[in-house]
Amino acid sequence: MDDDTHGVAVPARTVPFPSSISAEARAMLARAVRADGVPLNTLHVLPDPADHPAWIDLKTAADAHYATAMEALAGTLRSTVETVTIGETTIHVATPVAGPEAASKTGRAYIDLHGGALVFGGGLACRVGARMQADQHGMRCYGVDYRTPPEHPFPAALDDCLAAYRHVLTHHAASDIVIGGRSAGGNLAIAMLRRARDAGLPMPAGLALLSPQADLTESGDSFSVNQLVDVVLPGSLMATSRLYANGAELADPDLSPLFGDLAGLPATLLQTGTRDLFLSTTVRLHRALRRAGVAAELHVFEAMPHGGFGGDTPEDRDMQAEVARFVSERWR
Repeated sequence: MDDDTHGVAVPARTVPFPSSISAEARAMLARAVRADGVPLNTLHVLPDPADHPAWIDLKTAADAHYATAMEALAGTLRSTVETVTIGETTIHVATPVAGPEAASKTGRAYIDLHGGALVFGGGLACRVGARMQADQHGMRCYGVDYRTPPEHPFPAALDDCLAAYRHVLTHHAASDIVIGGRSAGGNLAIAMLRRARDAGLPMPAGLALLSPQADLTESGDSFSVNQLVDVVLPGSLMATSRLYANGAELADPDLSPLFGDLAGLPATLLQTGTRDLFLSTTVRLHRALRRAGVAAELHVFEAMPHGGFGGDTPEDRDMQAEVARFVSERWR
């Protein structure tokens, strides 16, 4: 986003909410902006990466907000959940209710890596997310409540994800495991599997990446084109990325796995939207996986911002159905 080379001059204009999406999706976009069209999320100013007390306060408030939002979105959950600690790694293990579908998937597992810009989204939100995935897929879900900065910067989260994968491998065959990562969780999923591959661990059956934050350098086209157009993530996450990196080079493949060797990774589903700030990252990651010989499918949703339309629109349900279909196909 700091490229000073010659570009295209775009006149000031209002980008309308298109009629090509559902009424529910248009309503979500409208709720996310002020009357003058300014995205509400631009009003949140992130602290300086060096101001750790401010980050801790912000993280506490954000995690509480995420937990409330997740509980509202989840509605009635049927799965049970217990929390286990493996070394320094916290994992929420959600088990679906007994029934024909769950019985048919005995032994199978879904590892859920939550989003939140590598800083937010842990705690109760992660625990609820594990139960949601267990309910959706009808199989045991391991929600990795990875450590986050400023208390635990890189590589703590990556270490936790690898420790969680090793733990799950003691209970499930690799061919019975699918890993899902949303946003920051997508970053960690790819980076972790690269480490697992290099350590000689078997690869899981599949990888589902929803708008993965795979390039912390923010070098893609959509970081400029979709700036402010993405009402959920209207601008740079460089502050959170630098807080997470703790001085490490952002282009390091352990931090930006888009730039790493992706050979040998499992079949992958990637999702993004035409208004997603991470659209370019997802498109480039799809091409990089294809070049590495990985079977990868890309789903781009019309006018969808980062993370979807809030979870309760026809487009969100379509996206969830694609993920469920992909997960089910890993065992056909």
